[in-house]
Amino acid sequence: MSYILGEKEGACVFCGIAAAPTSAFREKLVLVADEHALVCLNRYPFAASHLLVVPRRHVSNLEDLPEPEYGALMRLVREATRRLKSVTQPEGVNLGFNLGKSAGAGIAEHLHAHVVPRWNGDTNFMPVLADVRVMPEMLDESWRRLAPAFADLPGEHADPGPEGA
Repeated sequence: MSYILGEKEGACVFCGIAAAPTSAFREKLVLVADEHALVCLNRYPFAASHLLVVPRRHVSNLEDLPEPEYGALMRLVREATRRLKSVTQPEGVNLGFNLGKSAGAGIAEHLHAHVVPRWNGDTNFMPVLADVRVMPEMLDESWRRLAPAFADLPGEHADPGPEGA
């Protein structure tokens, strides 16, 4: 939580991910990146397999995206939702944009959509008592499970590595 709530130094984290070479995609948890947007796992998830869909352009407002970039972002939100449902079999999905700090954006300066799979009873008391989240799956395991579901989307993908996706 300290990263999310604390002061940020250096370049925008999402711009850094968007500028990364495909050789760094797995490390950065990127599942697919096209000309205008990318899908990656959230490093600070609310639930296992929590995805972010991020435009490559550094804008904070949805209305600031030119039409082709807006369309590409929304197509990736739809595809991320479809593929996440296929792999994780959630009972529900939260989709959303937090526009501005007062709306809950942890990184308000760079627009991004959340795609969060949900299951009945998937919350617990740990965040209330200890400011800790309990995750049933490590991020790398989530990436390995999800990467094959995104492999047929147009765009750039990470090399699954010697152990495979």
